[in-house]
Amino acid sequence: MNSKNCIVLITILFSLSANAAKDPVLATVNGTKILRSLFDQEYRQNLLFVSDKPVTKEKVLNDIINRELGIKKAKKNKLHLDPVVKSKMEDILYHAQISMDLEGELAKIQVSDSEVERYYKSHPEYRTAHILFRVKASPEKDEVLAAQKTALKVYNELKKKPERFSELANKYSQSSTAPNGGDMGFQPAIRLAPEYFQAIKGKKPDTITSPVRTQFGYHIVKILAVKDIKSINTALYKKVVYDQKRDKLLENYFSGMRKNAKISVNKKLLEDYDILKK
Repeated sequence: MNSKNCIVLITILFSLSANAAKDPVLATVNGTKILRSLFDQEYRQNLLFVSDKPVTKEKVLNDIINRELGIKKAKKNKLHLDPVVKSKMEDILYHAQISMDLEGELAKIQVSDSEVERYYKSHPEYRTAHILFRVKASPEKDEVLAAQKTALKVYNELKKKPERFSELANKYSQSSTAPNGGDMGFQPAIRLAPEYFQAIKGKKPDTITSPVRTQFGYHIVKILAVKDIKSINTALYKKVVYDQKRDKLLENYFSGMRKNAKISVNKKLLEDYDILKK
């Protein structure tokens, strides 16, 4: 070995030795090294959260060791090939890619009080009661017709005697709210099925709707009250408006990706498929 190569080798060995000294091996698990930098990172993360157990060096190290043992066993049993596990791993990859691409844009999203007010004007918070006639997610035609027939029968009774709403809700409704006369309390629009909200939007208290079909079945809805904007949970509605802006950003993001992808859709099959009409 000439002197030049010898110097290079010594330099590399010195560099490796220096790095090892900076980040020494704290423990090994079946040959896998746990470096001090990993332990330090995990230890600091543990200190950020309140727990019923004190954060100790031994606990943090044991958690790292347990994780390593668990991962090795999972790989040995080929769990990464299991369809359910693969699906969850793909979900993580999907969200990680979006985060990497859009993190900067998402951080720029701001929501003003005027935007919340504008949203609330078109999506007021209603207190409603309902009588629910359930149908399965994939119902037979006879089941749908039976629920529809009963719903219309009850609705016709209410048209004659609207004061019986609570009584009939208790008698007929297949909702957990039945014992309370169907009262669901105040609910933001985002927590109601779209068809349900559209049936009550712009209506006044004491209005009783004709049967409304949602994915849960048929509802007869009574409006009990409308919440004044001064009483709303502003933080909740700022989150709602933020989510709308985020969804628009995602829509544009994937629109661009779809333009550059080869996608084919059986439109006829898609048009014919309507589970709510079965």
